[in-house]
Amino acid sequence: MPPTTTMFRAARPIFQQTSRAAFRSQFARTSGRRFQSTAAGSEGSSAQQQSWFKRMWDSPIGFKTVHFWAPVMKWALVIAGIGDFARPADKLSVTQNAALTATGAIWTRWCFVITPQNYLLAAVNFFLGCVGIAQLTRIAMYNSSQKKLPAPTEKDA
Repeated sequence: MPPTTTMFRAARPIFQQTSRAAFRSQFARTSGRRFQSTAAGSEGSSAQQQSWFKRMWDSPIGFKTVHFWAPVMKWALVIAGIGDFARPADKLSVTQNAALTATGAIWTRWCFVITPQNYLLAAVNFFLGCVGIAQLTRIAMYNSSQKKLPAPTEKDA
């Protein structure tokens, strides 16, 4: 066997290690951001140097989309529902609070099905459903306490 073949055979592990490293470096992530596309990976460090505001502005769920502003405006419903805790239970509407509960439950699930997943909208809908359930519980407790009271008697005058 010629001496050159034994030299290459002895160096084979070194060649394999460098080729693996080169292969891995081609597919290594350039940034830890999940929402960036593969086309954005070629920009490298410029994507990491963007400010939080710029990333949020260009994001598919950022400031200039309905995915951001819908949950922000929907918090008004949650706040109004919380404000209804100060009202007496006999003045609360069963249909309104049932609608809030159903809306909260249905749309919370929907927020995890859509693309992009909207965690802000899921959070507000979850709390909307919680407020609706709490109000429905108050109404049910009030109605059950009214059934336990004796019927008012009329006195003959």
